[in-house]
Formats: sequence, structure tokens, C-alpha cells
Amino acid sequence: MQKLLVTGAAGFIGSNFVHYWHANNPDDRIVVLDALTYAGNRHNIDGLMDQQWFSFYEGNICDLALVESLLAEHDIDSIVHFAAESHVDRSITGPDAFIETNIVGTHTLLKAAKQHWLDNTKNAEHLFHHVSTDEVYGTLSTDDPAFSETTPYAPNSPYAASKAASDHLVRAYHHTYGLNVTTSNCSNNYGPYHFPEKLIPLCLLNILNGKPLPIYGDGQQIRDWLYVDDHSRGIELVIKQGTPGETYNIGGNNEWTNIDVVTLLCDIVDTRFAGSPELAARYPDSPCADFDNEEGARSLITYVDDRPGHDIRYAINATKIGSELGYVPQEDFESGLNKTADWYLDNENWWASILDGTYRS
Repeated sequence: MQKLLVTGAAGFIGSNFVHYWHANNPDDRIVVLDALTYAGNRHNIDGLMDQQWFSFYEGNICDLALVESLLAEHDIDSIVHFAAESHVDRSITGPDAFIETNIVGTHTLLKAAKQHWLDNTKNAEHLFHHVSTDEVYGTLSTDDPAFSETTPYAPNSPYAASKAASDHLVRAYHHTYGLNVTTSNCSNNYGPYHFPEKLIPLCLLNILNGKPLPIYGDGQQIRDWLYVDDHSRGIELVIKQGTPGETYNIGGNNEWTNIDVVTLLCDIVDTRFAGSPELAARYPDSPCADFDNEEGARSLITYVDDRPGHDIRYAINATKIGSELGYVPQEDFESGLNKTADWYLDNENWWASILDGTYRS
């Protein structure tokens, strides 16, 4: 039985990971630490609060005393570190929070882990798994090979720079102190519980509410899209089979331009409305509800000025995790996007509470 401390598990990827991990490892105990900042949502894990295998603590990863107490009280043997400020646009307008959480917070966790596992309990069977991003590698042209684990770091936003710094700290604690660590750098995630400021949920909800679908620049920026359960599956493999000190890139093998992502999403939602008069009644402001509108959801596409420092392309080479650990993503982009659209249509109460701000209560 493992005893995991999962940071940031009220957020998008972290909450999906907790649900995934318990479904596949039902005997393990999970302790969650989350500060419940704007993107942290207690409702993502509401159904787990009364489970014996689950404990939740509202608190900040920068609180060293709190982290130390959780490691000791619950005899934690594994930390899975998701907690991060992660929205690029927010990092451009307010980078301080990204430095504090992503760098100082990660270092606080590393200090506590070193003290607990190396200085105090002398637990050799420990692991600090750090969840990072492909944005630390910078940008690619359309013809460049995909990012590998040996690609030099070249972050282009305050968010990416803060994550790059945290990656280096994790590596340093392994090589300097002997802390057992692994790192995974993932491509763009999508799926259930995705906060509505991100491209896919933003556009999906705007379609339902008849609002513009903002496309930066010409929409030709390319991202490798990873369904969130495939990401959790990759992390599980790294935790169970990965080599301490190693980094593993986790990708979805799904490179799409932003404009193609949005047009595919438009077509999926159009199809849902065409097969369900009830949806037209629920969302009368959506162009999908107007069956005389031949463009349907695509009529909402609106091009806006590009954001500063917008990277052209991200792409992950996942050969290492595939060959060494047997990782294979199970969702192609179309199947994953259909699942995502259906989840949002089936969970209006979840996203409506975010749009009106009541999820904070």
C-alpha cells in the first residue's frame, strides 16, 4: 500500500489523477493538499471527502511546517506534485504568483521531503514525482523534431520559466542529496474538470452561450493534445516503474493547429444539437440551436490580436516512456474531444458554478 501526498489535487489534472489512481490502486491512501486558489475547485473531489482512503487539507505548498506535519502524520512515502500556477496569459500580466508557487513552493516541498525521508525517517522507499510541462523547452518551427528529454530548455513566458526553474530544483535535490525523484513533462491536457479559461472548455461554453470563439493571430499555432486520463496513466507508469533521477515526456501523439481544434469542437457540438432537440431548448442562445444557420457553431469564430511571445508549436516525442515503460495513449484527439464535450454537456452545474463564481462558496 502506497501513501501519497498529492499537491494541487483540486485542480484540473490533479483531481483527474486522484480519481484515476484510486480506480486503479484502490488499496492506496491519498492525502491532498490544495490552496484552493482561483482554479482549485473543491467540487472536483467532493465525492471523495467521506472516503476512508482520502484526506483533504486546504493549505499552501509554501507552508513548510504544514507540509512537514502531513508527511509525518500520514507516513507519506510518495509525493505527486501538480500544484502550480499554469495559465500563460495570467503569467504575463502577473508573474509574481508564478514565481512564488512554482519555484518557492516546489522548493518548500523538496526541503520537507529531504528532511522527512533522508534526515529523519531514513526511508529509502520514497519518491518525489514532479509534474511539469513541454513549455519549458520553448517553441518549435513546423519542421523541427518534437521535444525530447534532451532538448535544451528555452522557456518563453514567465509561466514556462517558473516551471523550468522548478524542474532544475527537483533534479538538483536528486544529484546533491540523493532524493528519489522523477519528472514528467507533458503536452497540452484536455478533458473533464478543465477550468473554463483554457481553449477547449472556453470555446465549448462560448458555443453553448452564443459568445465569440477568440482565436489568437491566424490560429496556426500547433499543440500536441493529451487526454487527461492518458496523462494519469503515464504518471502511474513513471511512479511504479520509472528510474529515479530520470525525466519522461508524456504526449498524446495529437498535433493540431488551434483553429483546427476549434472547428472540430464546433462540428462535435453541432452534431450533438442536431441529435437532441433538448439541447436547443437548454441553450437557445447557441447558433447550434438555430437549424437555419448553416455555419452553426463556426459562425462564432473570431480572430483576435496574438498574445505576446506566443509559441508557434509544441510537440512531444514520447519514445522514451513508450520504449522503457510501455506507455501508449489510448485516446486519439477526436475520441477524447467527444468524451470531453459529453462530460461538459452532462455537468452543467459544475461549470455554471464557475462562471457565476459560486464554486468558491
